[in-house]
Amino acid sequence: MRIVMIAPFGIKPKGTLLARMLPLAQALHRRGHTVTIVAPPVHNPADGGTTRDYGGVTVTHTPTPPLGGPPAALWHTAALWRSARRLRPDVLHLFKPKGFGGLAVLARGRVPLVVDCDDWEGPGGWNDLLPYPPPAKALFAWQERDLPRRAGAVTVVSHTLETLVWAMGIPPQRVFYLPNGAPPTEPLPPQPAPHPTIVLYTRFWELDLAEVAAALATIYRARPDARLLLIGKGERGEEQQLLALATAQGWAAMIDNRGWQEPAAIPRLLASADVALAPIRDTLINRARGMAKLVELIAAGLPIVASDVGTARDYLAPDAGILVPPGDAQALAAATLELLADETARLRLRAAARAAAHRLAWPNLAPIAEAAYQQATVRA
Repeated sequence: MRIVMIAPFGIKPKGTLLARMLPLAQALHRRGHTVTIVAPPVHNPADGGTTRDYGGVTVTHTPTPPLGGPPAALWHTAALWRSARRLRPDVLHLFKPKGFGGLAVLARGRVPLVVDCDDWEGPGGWNDLLPYPPPAKALFAWQERDLPRRAGAVTVVSHTLETLVWAMGIPPQRVFYLPNGAPPTEPLPPQPAPHPTIVLYTRFWELDLAEVAAALATIYRARPDARLLLIGKGERGEEQQLLALATAQGWAAMIDNRGWQEPAAIPRLLASADVALAPIRDTLINRARGMAKLVELIAAGLPIVASDVGTARDYLAPDAGILVPPGDAQALAAATLELLADETARLRLRAAARAAAHRLAWPNLAPIAEAAYQQATVRA
C-alpha cells in the first residue's frame, strides 16, 4: 500500500513523530509498504520544505509559512493537503485528530482515512492543561469528537481511549488498540554507578509532586547513599517545584538533576540506574496516554515501580514491573527500597522487562495498523 501519515508537528522536538509515527512507519516499510510522513514545521520552522529518508521512510516537512497568525494556519492546512494529494495514497493515517492535519483531511475526497488517538484533548485533557486560546480549544474538542466518526478506522494507544471512542458511537470493529511500541535498538548493558541509583524520567506535569516528594524523602531517610537521577523538564517549570520540595524536606542532596536531554543521550543515562520510578496521578489524561517514557524504561531493561494507572498495567503486568496504588507515597517508597535491597529481584525484573519490550516491538504491532487500513479501505 501507499500510506501517507499526517503528523501534528515536525520531527523535532516533540515525541509523537519520533516515538510513535516513525517507528511504526519503518516497521510497515519493512513489511513492503511505501510510507511517507508529511509534517508541518510548527515547532521547527528551519526544517520547512525539507525531505529526508529515515530508514526507508520519507519525512517531508511542508514549507514554512511567510506570515504568522491565522494566515499561517491556512498555509499549514493547505500545504498538508497538497502534499498528501500529490502522493496519491491508498490510505491516509492522521496522527492526532486535531490541528492543521485534522483540517487538511476534510478535503481528502474518497481516500480511506484512519485516525490515530494517542491522548485526550477534551475536558480533563490537554485543553485543561495547556493555555490554548479559547477558539483553539473549541476547535480541538470538535475535531476530537468529529474526525474519528468520519474515519473508516481508528487506532488508539490505550483502552481508555478505546472506550471513549466507542462512546462516540463508533462500532468496536472499527477501533484498533495499537499501544506504543518499544524502540528498535537493543538496550545498553547496565553501567553500575558508585551509588544505588533511582531514575525519574518525566515531563513532571503528570506527577503528584507531593506524593513523589514524600516517597523520595522516605527513601532518602532509609537509604542516604541512594541517588536520584532526574531527567526531564516540566510544561510549566514543575521541576522547580519538586526541587523546592526537596530542599524544604531535606533530601536535595540525593538529586542529580540532568534536565531536558536529547533523545540520543537518554539510553546511556538509563543504563546507570538500578530502579526506575513511573508514578503518575490517576486522571483521565494519564489513563488515556500511551506513556512513551514508560515504554522507554521497559526497553532499557530497567526494574520499574509504577503507579497502576492506564496503560501501565498493559505494559508491565503480570511480571515486568511492580505496580503500586496511585497516590500512595508509602507504597511507592516501600517497593523502591525493596528493589534496592534485592539484586535477585532486580535481575528478574530486568529479564521480564526485556521480554515485555520484545512483545511491544513495532514489527509485532505493525499488523494491527494493517488491519485498520484494511477496515478503512473496505468501508471506503
